[in-house]
Amino acid sequence: MLALIIDFAFGVAMGALGGFFGIGGGLIAIPVMTIIFEQSQKLAQGTALVMMVPNLVLAFWRYQQRTPLNWPLVFPLAGAGFICAGVGARLATKMDAQVIQFGFAILMIFLAMLNLVRARLAAISKSLTHPTSSRLAVLGTGCGALGGFFGVGASVVAVPVLTGVFGLTQVAAQGMALSLALPSSLVTLVTYGIGGHVNWSMGSAMALGGLLSVSWGVKWAYRAPEAVLCGLFSLFLLGCAGLLILRQF
Repeated sequence: MLALIIDFAFGVAMGALGGFFGIGGGLIAIPVMTIIFEQSQKLAQGTALVMMVPNLVLAFWRYQQRTPLNWPLVFPLAGAGFICAGVGARLATKMDAQVIQFGFAILMIFLAMLNLVRARLAAISKSLTHPTSSRLAVLGTGCGALGGFFGVGASVVAVPVLTGVFGLTQVAAQGMALSLALPSSLVTLVTYGIGGHVNWSMGSAMALGGLLSVSWGVKWAYRAPEAVLCGLFSLFLLGCAGLLILRQF
């Protein structure tokens, strides 16, 4: 019983962070679960997805209420992500967990750096890049495959690209990225579940906690200044990478 209460409280914290950053909470949950709860990388990724899927549904609804999405652009992004997430997840279930963990850390560092220089990239992109359906389909393909492989939801990959390359605001990018993360996370969860890499009881308790707090996170995301939200997101990514690198030793 105590373990379920701890899992529930952990889910509350992850739900709030997931709503605030538009990532479903799994990004920080996975390294914490591997270090504190001593789970393998694969089991942590699969279990975190149980929490992430309902959190993503609620966060997506909240963002959509405040910033309606451009659906003709959402469909190619989300559709490509859905197709490729299953491929990435299937590959991950067959690979060594330590390799996945190290790759996860490198990915987080890269995304943090990309997010930190996004203002300069956005200035360049105004004359080079616009979010067309074909370009978003390419983004969905890459983000879906990476999201499926690392089990973190493709939004964590998409947000820095949408802001830094396509010039979207942080909040608009987070809402758009959720439309990609939700279907890709669903197919990834199914793949991890079939492979036996999910602790369903822990994940369910975390999901219940997350559902109570994800709306708070979204609410505070809209109140935070753009520069603050961008900076915190980058620090968040670097912190996660640091936890995973420490796990290697």
